[in-house]
Amino acid sequence: MTQVTASAPGKFVILGEHAVVYGKPAIALAIDRRFTVRVSPGPEFRINGEPADINANPHIKHVSSLYDMRPVSLHTESRIPPGAGLGSSAALSVAFSGAMRRLHGLAVEPESVAAEAFDAEYAAQGRGSPMDTSACTHGYGVALNMRGCDRPLWSLEKGGNRWDVHDIDVPAMTFVIGHTGIRAATGPLVEKVRKFRERNRFASDIVDEIGDVTLEGMTALRTDDRVRLGELMTYDHKLLSILGVSCKELNKLVDASLPHAYGAKLTGSGGGGCMIALTDAPDRVAEAIRSRGGMPYTVSTRVEGLTVGR
Repeated sequence: MTQVTASAPGKFVILGEHAVVYGKPAIALAIDRRFTVRVSPGPEFRINGEPADINANPHIKHVSSLYDMRPVSLHTESRIPPGAGLGSSAALSVAFSGAMRRLHGLAVEPESVAAEAFDAEYAAQGRGSPMDTSACTHGYGVALNMRGCDRPLWSLEKGGNRWDVHDIDVPAMTFVIGHTGIRAATGPLVEKVRKFRERNRFASDIVDEIGDVTLEGMTALRTDDRVRLGELMTYDHKLLSILGVSCKELNKLVDASLPHAYGAKLTGSGGGGCMIALTDAPDRVAEAIRSRGGMPYTVSTRVEGLTVGR
């Protein structure tokens, strides 16, 4: 086989940010924006036709190390905004892992791909959970640390932590993502919450409440109760704001969206990045976000995960 094409979706966290660090449940949904790679053997590493410094591409380097660093040529195409908390690097890791497995005659097993991609993300970032890479591999929706889920996908361990990943029912829904254009590193925000939680019982209670909201959100997803799901999203945003991980730009986009949406909230680590709004009026929400200086992206859920060879 001389060339393999693989594609993986982006994702967003609908409920459970930050609390998942403390063993609380979290839910991530795949979206219909994808990262596609075409991979072929070559005499040197090349990305989009140019010689590549593999050390400057840690996700690609890690996956390549599983195949004796045999050089390949990659062509990439992404519709996922980078650095926005929408799983761009996770989708790259998943798609590249799937392509390399096919290229080297190995079965493209979702669990193996999810594990390889998570290892790549962990090696590049030095921390994290398998939520992003699992969502990009499986598609549709995944839950971590969720009580009562009876559709297990896989379990992964790293650094003394264990995550049980489950498949969840996801109705076809429309969201508008609002990108603030601000890049905020995840690590400092996670550390900010950790310090707040350690010195203040109130912050610990907020983390617990986010876990409860996520559990209730699972019920709303299963029953396709968009009114209740939207209410929970908006309430979750208020809880995350209390923890200090929102910002005025995110709050402006959330507030602008709410008149035209079931609910809205930040997604990911916060401090910038993106917010999401669940809506049946995406054009109105997009215009509201644009009027407040954000970049809107309309996306759909219930999309397939990794595809290889299409």
